[in-house]
Parts: sequence; structure tokens; C-alpha cells
Amino acid sequence: MTATRSVLAAQATDFPRWFQDVISKAELADNGPVRGTMVVRPYGYGIWELLQEAMNRRIKATGAQNAYFPLLIPESYLQREAEHVEGFSPELAVVTHAGGKQLEEPAVIRPTSETVVGEYLAKWIQSYRDLPLLLNQWANVVRWELRPRLFLRTTEFLWQEGHTAHASAEDARAFATKILYDVYRQVMVDVLAIPVVVGRKTRRERFAGAVNTMTLEAMTGDGKALQMGTSHELGQNFARAFDIGYLSSEGRRELAWTTSWGSSTRMVGGLIMVHGDDNGLRVPPAVAPVQVVVLAVKDEAITAAHAIADELTAEGLRVTVDDRADQPFGRRAVNWELKGVPIRIEVGPRDLAANNATVVRRLRDSAKTAVNLTELTAHVVNAIEADQTHLLAEATARQTARITTVSTVDEAVDAAATGWARIPYDAVGEQGEDRLGESGITVRCLQRPDGGLPVEDNEPDLTAYVARSY
Repeated sequence: MTATRSVLAAQATDFPRWFQDVISKAELADNGPVRGTMVVRPYGYGIWELLQEAMNRRIKATGAQNAYFPLLIPESYLQREAEHVEGFSPELAVVTHAGGKQLEEPAVIRPTSETVVGEYLAKWIQSYRDLPLLLNQWANVVRWELRPRLFLRTTEFLWQEGHTAHASAEDARAFATKILYDVYRQVMVDVLAIPVVVGRKTRRERFAGAVNTMTLEAMTGDGKALQMGTSHELGQNFARAFDIGYLSSEGRRELAWTTSWGSSTRMVGGLIMVHGDDNGLRVPPAVAPVQVVVLAVKDEAITAAHAIADELTAEGLRVTVDDRADQPFGRRAVNWELKGVPIRIEVGPRDLAANNATVVRRLRDSAKTAVNLTELTAHVVNAIEADQTHLLAEATARQTARITTVSTVDEAVDAAATGWARIPYDAVGEQGEDRLGESGITVRCLQRPDGGLPVEDNEPDLTAYVARSY
């Protein structure tokens, strides 16, 4: 629809502006009153809720339980793990006054909860019988961003953060890896229809205080990388700092091994950047708050529109009726196009006279098909399933086409101008990372030759994925 393009910047000419336009015009979010904060509007929050449900179900299937920890953390807690506090120090928001008085000890608004969780793991864990202890928290966090961008980098954002304690390094590694694949990758691929490259972060890209960070990287529509989620092995660093110990079956006092892992509203940003087009948002059916919208073209079609919606709702679909026949039909159609609703059904007097309805599939370039009313429900149910699969296949083909295999850092820099580079990490190393950094490029992750996860930083024959990123 050319009418849609007139309200959005074109992806090809100004992708960041297009991204902001889509957020605004699709009514996903707005800027908050404090710089860097975000107001998530109902349509955007509806996507987040469905994502949250899918994620929460998989997290619980691993055996983790939900809990909640305080927003305010004593500043002294962060000082106990030196590398952790150093990594987060520039982003901290600190409360120094409350109740009209200066606090005896400043309180940090949580940037993440490893420290406060560590304090209570130490209290709750006494014996090997208490392990593993698997916790997850749905919460907001604050990290003072210098260059905020809605859904990607905001001062406050929503997320889940998992924290676990284990009796061995092997058990901790296995659980962190399970979260990476059985929770995060499943949600990215099966729910968001976003292909991701899974790998290990290099030492300099590792989470502050971790011994290993594993990541899932998506490719955006402009060929950059977006980190969609991370899972960290923390070794015994936090256990040592917070005395998270237990009595082993042999009666010895041992330190636990801990993990942490998180994903956030950045996933909504990823959805926009991976699937959106010049006509606006395109929402995967699995997380679409409205999977089908039925538009009554004229007043005479309103009754039929509601009847169609009732049939589709009975099939378990999320359906809404747009019966605002007093408003221009073209404007209404453009608005739903912008919002990326997977299926639009248009019903007017002419359609009904032919016992038909017009089905518009947003995820298939808004292709229009006249469908007989007797076949409409089955047609739409099948289209919803097929279009979820199609969206993933489309994004996968685009990602594959924009990853270039290279052999030198200079070639990687050139390839990163339009996509990603795949390069032997032996050809990069830490000196190569410095060279890439001069061009605003980073090593997004490392993989083994077979695509598997490295266990150590110095394994031979590792492959590096290199890109510019958000």
C-alpha cells in the first residue's frame, strides 16, 4: 500500500528512522518523561505478554521457580564482586536520599540482581540436598543509557533474569546451556520466527563477573546484529563473594557454582527489526495480540463481520472486529497494515452478495484472495500456521544470504558494511578485535566448526561471527 509508505521512512534510506516511525505509528510505545525511559502502549504490551507467557512456560519446564527480589540493593553488595561493579558502575542509578534524609548507605536501583540474589542463596543453601536451586524473576531494571533507543536500549526495561546454584561446574554449565537452547532458542525460533546464531562471547564481550557468556544473535533488516538473550556461567566468583556454600555428602564445606541468564523487551525490538517492512510491522502469529481483524466495509456487513469473528474465535484465534464503518475504509486498512496483524478479512456488500470474504495476508506481501464463506474458517486457520513458518523461512534465507565467509580482518570490515562476516577466530584474536573496534565492529560470538558451543576460549579452529550491532 503506497499510503502506508508515506507515513514511514524507507528502510533502505534510513533504517533507524524507519524503526522509530514503526514504533510510533503502530502504537507500540512512546518516550517516557525521564530521558531514556519508555511507555509501553497496550498493543506493544500485548506482544510482550504473549512472549512472556511462552518464555515463562519453558522456564518452568526446566524446574526453575519464579521469585521476586527487591528493586533497591545496598551499594555494599555490588562492591563485593569487583569485576561486576566495575562493569556496571557507569550505568548505575543510586538513591542517596529518602524520607527527607540522607541514607546511611546509598541504595542502587537494580541493574541486574546477581548480588542481592547471592546474598539470599547463601542464606537458603546449607546442604548438597538444597542443590540445585533454580530461580527466575520477572522484573524491571535500570541502566543509565547514554544513547537510548526504544525497545533496544532504554534506561528502564522489563525482563526476566534467572539465577541458579549448583554442586558442580559441570551441572552449572549444563543448566546454562539448557536455558540457551531449550528456552531462549526455542522462543526466538518457534515463537518469534527469528533465526539466531548461538555461540560463546569472547573474553572482552563477556558479562562482568562471568567465566563464560553464551549468546543468541539475530540479524536485523539492515544487516546488523542484535543480541537477543544471554546465559552466563559465573563459576564460583559470586559464590566466593557472597559465601554461597554447602555441606557436601562427604561432610566437607564446598562453594557452589552459579549461573545467571536474561532476556528482555529487546526481543520486541528484534521482532520489529527482523520482520518489519516499508509498510510497517509484521507480527508472527504466535505473539500477535490480534491474529485476525475482520473489517466491515459498510454498515450492512457489520452483522456478518461479527459472525465470522465468532467462528474464528471458537477455533482459538485472537480476533477483533473493526466495525467503524463511519470512518474511511482505506485509512482503517492502512492502520491495521501498520500494526502488522497477520490476517485481515474484508467484508462488504459485494463480498456478501457473492458469499465471499476478501482475505489479506500481511505476512505474504498483503496478497488478497476471495474466499467462500463456507471455507473461510479453515482457510484462515491454515494460513495462520503456514505464515508463521513462512516468516521464519524468509528471515532465515535473508540471514544466510547476508553472511559472508572471509579470511582476513580487512575483509571482515568490508563484509560488515552490509551484513555479517564469518571468519576463523585464529585470524582475529584480541589484536583483530581492536582493529574491528576501530570501525565500530565486534565479534558477536564464537562457534566450533560444527556449529557447536566452545567450552573454552582457546579451543582451536573456532569460527567468529563479526558484525556491527545495536
